[in-house]
Amino acid sequence: MGLDLLLASTPSPAAGNGGGFDLFSILLWPFKWIVEAILVAWHWLFTAFGMAPNAGLTWVLSIVGLVIVIRAAVFPLFVKQIKSQRKMMEIAPQLKKVQEKYKGKRDQLSREAMSRETMALYKKHGTTPVSSCLPMLVQMPFLLGMFYTLRDVGDHAKHGIGGVGLLHADLTKQFYDATLFGVAPLHIDLRTALETKPAGWEVTVTILVVLVILMIVSQFYTQLQIISKNLSPEAKTGQAYQMQKIMLYVLPLGFIFSGVFFPLGVVLYWFVSNLWTMGQQFLVIREMPTPGSDAARAREERLARRGKAINAEGKIVPIAVYEAEQQRLLEEAERAKEQAPKREQPMSKKRAKKKGSN
Repeated sequence: MGLDLLLASTPSPAAGNGGGFDLFSILLWPFKWIVEAILVAWHWLFTAFGMAPNAGLTWVLSIVGLVIVIRAAVFPLFVKQIKSQRKMMEIAPQLKKVQEKYKGKRDQLSREAMSRETMALYKKHGTTPVSSCLPMLVQMPFLLGMFYTLRDVGDHAKHGIGGVGLLHADLTKQFYDATLFGVAPLHIDLRTALETKPAGWEVTVTILVVLVILMIVSQFYTQLQIISKNLSPEAKTGQAYQMQKIMLYVLPLGFIFSGVFFPLGVVLYWFVSNLWTMGQQFLVIREMPTPGSDAARAREERLARRGKAINAEGKIVPIAVYEAEQQRLLEEAERAKEQAPKREQPMSKKRAKKKGSN
């Protein structure tokens, strides 16, 4: 939600700002250049197949292509994020014990000890709070680049200039003239459509409202997949789980707010990106579920119906191999138990004295 509010509230660098220094635009310059390059490449491909260069469908498909390229590039980070979120949920009860252990202790030594034990837990389980945010951190500058690229189209087209890279003046004008369903301009946002009421504004507003609703629903369902199917019973007792449940209902409020300010092209980008995330979540939860979760049990049942199971290394093997492995592990555990030294009961002083006198 923080990214939505940032996008909605950050002022756009206008083309006619007198050449003032804009640090934010300078930092975003390489990402805007990459976004423009990907958009132009897809646009060239679609026009090469005979699509009209200024048609809304051509640019919408180019935006879809942009989503595909960026999301495919961060897919490995997405898998890492799922694993990290899973581990953070699993160790939440242990983290809570550490916090309770040092509750009320504010001296320097206690704080350092708490920090060491917390970091030791993260290291043991191979996760950190930051790693669960990596895909969003990587996508953020590209989404900001997309946001400003589309939001600047109007100013750039009026001044007869292009973007920062391959989106030159002619392509910018084509983008500016492009409309979805022949009515809704890709550069317009809901607030502007309601204020200026251009020709066909009723259809434009309807399209934007429907897309914002779909964007919220897709985001909600994506998050719901995680907390309803892919958490172990232990993870559902931790504080992180409660935060996830709260965010499940709070996050849509951010989309409602930001959806008013997002240009139609950005809303399309975000909605398609959510659909991609939803599909990725489905596949990851189906094939890499959290141990002990409902999704893990469902996977085990599917494998059992096919005569297969998951061995101790997490690999799918025939059920006969799995049963042989389980039998071997059971026998090893029994042998280890038999070989373990017997624990002698502590002897009382009276008994020890009596034994010594004998």
